Amino acid sequence: MRPPATLSRVLLGGFLLAVAVDLGSLLLGADLGHRIAKPLLMPLLAGYAASRGAPRLLVVALLFGWGGDVLLLFDADPAFLAGMGSFAVGHVCYLALFAGRRAPAPLGLGYALALLVAVPLLWSDLPAGLRIPVAGYALLLAATAYRAGALGALTGAGGALFLLSDTLIASDLAEWPQLPAPDFWVMATYAAAQFLLTTGILTTHRASAVPPPAGAGRP
Repeated sequence: MRPPATLSRVLLGGFLLAVAVDLGSLLLGADLGHRIAKPLLMPLLAGYAASRGAPRLLVVALLFGWGGDVLLLFDADPAFLAGMGSFAVGHVCYLALFAGRRAPAPLGLGYALALLVAVPLLWSDLPAGLRIPVAGYALLLAATAYRAGALGALTGAGGALFLLSDTLIASDLAEWPQLPAPDFWVMATYAAAQFLLTTGILTTHRASAVPPPAGAGRP
């Protein structure tokens, strides 16, 4: 059996390699490479997190992200809605992980304003059957992004990038003008978001698990 540290490095290396293959495939227009690499991302990251002693909810959140990744490979509204539902469960797991921690109030105000601007702008351009689900998901996503800031800069950046990634998807659904290679930017921000959330949560979890120095707290 491999030592845990070696296993963690292998899984992290596999995740980074899968990200590189996926993003390279998107830039080159190699759809097969994308379809092979994308479903590998979250299982590898979840395995890495588990090997580092991650909270169970983090592993569950990443696996529901994997479910969303796979479902969104299918070009059909039912698959999109199911994928969005899978991601929503992942966000509920993240919110449970962040429970009891306070994020800066100005950050919450910023995300609330972004939500109040983005949803009305997108509303009329979204397909009618997706408007309410997208609006509800946007509320959950903004809550995750806000609460992620309570754990520090890494998780805060991860939450912000997750919001950005899904906003890019929503703008595509609304048929707004897109950046060159739009799928590349969606996956780049998404992979970075999940990695930063994972790293930040692992760091916080590890710090909270460290016992106090001998004699600490004694008179």
